[in-house]
Amino acid sequence: MSVTAAQGFTAAGIAAGIKANGNPDLALVVNNGPRLAAAGVFTSNRVKAAPVHWSEQVLRGGTVSAVVLNSGGANACTGPKGFQDTHATAEKVAHALGGDFNAGEIAVASTGLIGVLLPMDKLLPGVETAAAALSADGGEDAAIAIKTTDTVHKTATVSRAGWTVGGMAKGAGMLAPGLATMLVVITTDADLDSATLDKALRAATRTTFDRVDSDGCMSTNDTVLLLASGASGQVPAYEDFAEAVRTVCDDLARQLIGDAEGASKDIRIEVIGAASEDDAVEVGRSIARNNLLKCAIHGEDPNWGRVLSAIGTTKAGFDPDRLNVAINGVWVCRNGSVGEDRDLVSMKDREVRITADLANGAESAVIWANDLTAEYVHENSAYSS
Repeated sequence: MSVTAAQGFTAAGIAAGIKANGNPDLALVVNNGPRLAAAGVFTSNRVKAAPVHWSEQVLRGGTVSAVVLNSGGANACTGPKGFQDTHATAEKVAHALGGDFNAGEIAVASTGLIGVLLPMDKLLPGVETAAAALSADGGEDAAIAIKTTDTVHKTATVSRAGWTVGGMAKGAGMLAPGLATMLVVITTDADLDSATLDKALRAATRTTFDRVDSDGCMSTNDTVLLLASGASGQVPAYEDFAEAVRTVCDDLARQLIGDAEGASKDIRIEVIGAASEDDAVEVGRSIARNNLLKCAIHGEDPNWGRVLSAIGTTKAGFDPDRLNVAINGVWVCRNGSVGEDRDLVSMKDREVRITADLANGAESAVIWANDLTAEYVHENSAYSS
């Protein structure tokens, strides 16, 4: 049930007419309390969409009572009118929900084509429809409504003794590190304050969403929100809660890579033997963004020379004559030169594992990427999303 697996939450997903194809395009997630704690992380892109600017302001208060999300338009690079439309959306949600709801506690998220104003004549009535459709079983509908080029909706749930963490995500392109890399809403019925949520969320995103690098392109709209209702009455230990949040984030991040636009291979890049974690991450990202390597992986060619060339562009500490590279467990490069026979490498499976050993320390990191295919080029040249 995704974001409604935790007690205290209702959700809905409906077709408001924002998308020309008539598919679902508006989602609403409501925290019914008793606690309304929240935390969020957003894109580090200097060009930010209007909903990101709005939601950043909302999250400074640490309280979020509802999140409204639309696909079919990013409301990015739309000037003052775009921000006014975001404000109007939050106001409409507060009015539709009634009671003690106010716009200053409504987060807004949008996804779709940049540089186009949203059709507010369709979106605002859609908010009323979504509010009327809210249900404790509405999590899956909400996850479906935020899809753009996604081929499947993405949800994850972890249950512990008396409390739950659940989430939904959208994302299939423009996946690159920026603290979020897509739209995500995570909920929990644990009784925790916003500071605890913030700590757990930032720790989780640092090693999950922030290490998904599909195409090296960072979105203007990246948003990850974590809401707590406190409805279970349980106050878990921080370590237990942080582990559950990370598990949900990791699950969703893997689903993003698995659904990346046009991808035929999921690439797990593990950098070991680094002098620091920062070195390991920098090397992993360089490998993940090497288009020559991504093409080779698509062609099932274990071209380890392209891994070495990517490592060599970084500032990480290493001796070129001590570098080692394995592809699917075969050490095809030893000490910066030819290793085991590359013909021993099988690349028929969907997942390809690359291990890069810098032989310069004890730190490591894992980055997830995918191959570069003709389908990816077609998706991003023939269509607007």
